[in-house]
Amino acid sequence: MNQLKSLLRLCQKNHVSFLYVAIRAAYWKLFRGLLLFAPAAVAMRIKGRIETSDRLVVGLGESNFTDGRERTILNIRGKLALAGAYSIGSGCRFDIGNDATVKIGKGGYINVNTTVVIMHGLTIGDQCVISWNCQFLDEDFHQVEYEGKTQRPKEITLGSHVWVGCGSSIYSGTSIPDGCIVASNSVVRGVFSEPNCIIGGNPAKIIKRNVDWK
Repeated sequence: MNQLKSLLRLCQKNHVSFLYVAIRAAYWKLFRGLLLFAPAAVAMRIKGRIETSDRLVVGLGESNFTDGRERTILNIRGKLALAGAYSIGSGCRFDIGNDATVKIGKGGYINVNTTVVIMHGLTIGDQCVISWNCQFLDEDFHQVEYEGKTQRPKEITLGSHVWVGCGSSIYSGTSIPDGCIVASNSVVRGVFSEPNCIIGGNPAKIIKRNVDWK
């Protein structure tokens, strides 16, 4: 009952039909075995797999500067694996390639208008907060050759309790350890090894150490 009340409140806040969301959820539960709640503006192109034992809410959120009528796209040809209940905000664009896996830990959420284009792999730890207008991209889609070029891993990894500030871009081969904050509008590419740091700038670097956030 509490879950239904929470869903009704979200639908009202996002100016979408509770009845439509409930009927669509019944379809996903019956035919896909998923507890998935999404309004009409969410386009679901699921040729791959969504793995979760809890609810997934897409296109409905708590933001006051957008609502559930904004177009949201989940194009999943690979695998989206969720460790617990999760929320993906309205206006988000997901494109998970055929051989790619996106793994997301318990807690946290992805806020509105964030783009996730993953052709290799993305791992997000527990209790991570992804702000609005962020981008995750692990593929260049073009081949560039130059002297001394080395092959680097493509996968992106975020530890647990990481906060990615609004407007930030996270590119291939990036690793961000536990407890870090990515400052707003940063461009991040590379491996960071120190936990509990503020990472920011273009290109991003460590700008403060021994931080804590909640």
